[in-house]
Amino acid sequence: MELPQVLAVLITTAAVASYLNYRFLHLASAIGLMAISLLISIGLMLAAKFTAFDVSKSFAFILSIDFSNLLLHGMLPYLLFAGALHVDARELRNQAWPVAVLPTVGVAIATLLIGTLFWLAAGLFGLELSFLQGLLFGALIAPTDPIAVLGILRQAGVPKSLEAMIAGESLFNDGVAVVAFLTILGTLSAGESPSAGHIVGFLLIEAAGGIAFGCLIGWVGYRLLRGVDEYPVEIFLTLAVAAGGYAMAEAIGVSAPLAIVAAGLVVGSIGRRSAMSEKTEQQLTAFWEVVDEMLNAILFLLVGLELVTAIDVRYLGLATLSIALVLVGRAISVALPLLMIRPMSRAPKGALTVLTWGGLRGAISLALAMSLPAGPVRDLLLTTTYVIVAFSVLVQGLTLPRVI
Repeated sequence: MELPQVLAVLITTAAVASYLNYRFLHLASAIGLMAISLLISIGLMLAAKFTAFDVSKSFAFILSIDFSNLLLHGMLPYLLFAGALHVDARELRNQAWPVAVLPTVGVAIATLLIGTLFWLAAGLFGLELSFLQGLLFGALIAPTDPIAVLGILRQAGVPKSLEAMIAGESLFNDGVAVVAFLTILGTLSAGESPSAGHIVGFLLIEAAGGIAFGCLIGWVGYRLLRGVDEYPVEIFLTLAVAAGGYAMAEAIGVSAPLAIVAAGLVVGSIGRRSAMSEKTEQQLTAFWEVVDEMLNAILFLLVGLELVTAIDVRYLGLATLSIALVLVGRAISVALPLLMIRPMSRAPKGALTVLTWGGLRGAISLALAMSLPAGPVRDLLLTTTYVIVAFSVLVQGLTLPRVI
């Protein structure tokens, strides 16, 4: 299929699934859409195995979608910008220490701990996996997804401080985890271990450079917004900041996800306060809410459909065990940073429990796994990642209100 046809099918299917979820399932949007698309995938697989129904065209359509490229280079700029735009900057400043430490120290601990546990578990199952490949899995599974959890948190009435902490951590840890993933993948591809100085330098250029560049393009966007009072033009300018800023960040070699998060925070805080009329702010907020909802609907539909291509039954045993390993790694990677910052900032009550169980994995992890070169290691990591993403969204997401 050509791209226009693919988009037409995805938008139509996502719209119908959203309608069915709203009318009959009454689940959080991400959870409901993923559940419906998983049922579609399972139905197609059962039809192919036990009936004479021809599902080859449906399989061919799903296989034709480059999920990793579509998310990382097509949808992610708008999703991150919309997420950052809607974050309460004042609450984020009040949670500056957790938001700074959890996506950095927390991601480092999660990568090392989960990667090591996964490497040891693979050995128990008789699977060949190097320590660096274990760390690669740790890096791709480290980022948590704010999309699926924030709606649940708001409905459950958690304190604004805890909501800001989870949103800030999730927005920034995407970029940090992607940098860690690329660093380890580059080391594996080169076949030699770089020096500690090289790794630190790369991380600083990618992460710090991305945040600095994002603040710059956010400030440029803010200055342009101040010069007009016409909401269609101002909406167009924010689209340019998201899409153009992401492309420029990739071109100059800094972290594009971190750049767009920083730009969205600048436009969402300074821009809203001093560069927009009340009418523009209302229109801008409504526009980005629609973009956010539409892209998330398509995204979680795709995650469910990818079951057809992601699962290798040979690795389901290790994948199931890895659910527990990831939860243990998540708990420790949250607890240690919270202990570190206790003298400067005390976390809200229940933060450790909610951050651990509410640390849902999502499309970023799946896209990173799909970007790996073809081979047995990719099949193993992709299967494990898919099982963890499905469990976290469906099981953790559905039970999170009771945990809260």
